[in-house]
Amino acid sequence: MTDYLASADQALLQRHGLGDFESLWALQLDAVDEPNIGRGGWSRVFRLELEGKGYYLKRQSNYFTRTLHRPFGEPTFAREFRNISRYEKLGIPALQAVFYGARKHAGEHRAILMTRALDEWTDLDQLLARWAQLPQAQRDGILQACGELARTLHAAGQVHGCFYPKHIFLRERRDGWQAQLIDLEKTRPLLLGMRDRLKDLEPLLRRAGAWSEADVRQLLGAYLAQPVDSGLTTTWLQRLTQRRRHKENR
Repeated sequence: MTDYLASADQALLQRHGLGDFESLWALQLDAVDEPNIGRGGWSRVFRLELEGKGYYLKRQSNYFTRTLHRPFGEPTFAREFRNISRYEKLGIPALQAVFYGARKHAGEHRAILMTRALDEWTDLDQLLARWAQLPQAQRDGILQACGELARTLHAAGQVHGCFYPKHIFLRERRDGWQAQLIDLEKTRPLLLGMRDRLKDLEPLLRRAGAWSEADVRQLLGAYLAQPVDSGLTTTWLQRLTQRRRHKENR
């Protein structure tokens, strides 16, 4: 795969001498977290700001994922970048890639994935932490946006695989709330209909302990494009509740 550089960011990066793999790999930055170590290598995330614009620069070395299609492995960033590109083509709101590239150097397999920072957005985890203090109109907007995001995702034939509050980012605009997804590494095609859809949604509801049954109905109503008290909404609520109890009792 050749290097990818988003045209909208190309001039900015080149002005700072950062328009290629080697310069981005050599750039000295402070990491935002501890490195992920495993899979035979390491992976780390850095914050970069250029002329008031924020980015996350992720670098990894010998950090592979193995699948049936790639039994010898590939950098995890390669899979994530393909999924970011797929989401964009399918019209699923998600984080945006700025740069992707991979190199082999002295027996080391390096990879870089750079994305735009979501500085104007807030993850759902933070909103859930103060859910009771949010005005009803904001809660309604958040539930609507999350339900519509899930509907867009599944209508496009994709399962996120980690549909957790920390991976859903939201922001409020004059015309309502917007939602998008991050962490697309585990995305796969939706193959098993309702079973796959329930499996994708249930972890969100299990982790959103601040939501009441009425909140969940509202989210499902947006997801199904049905009234909150419809028979279909009730059926989905029952199926998700069953699945949640099964998971919690394991």
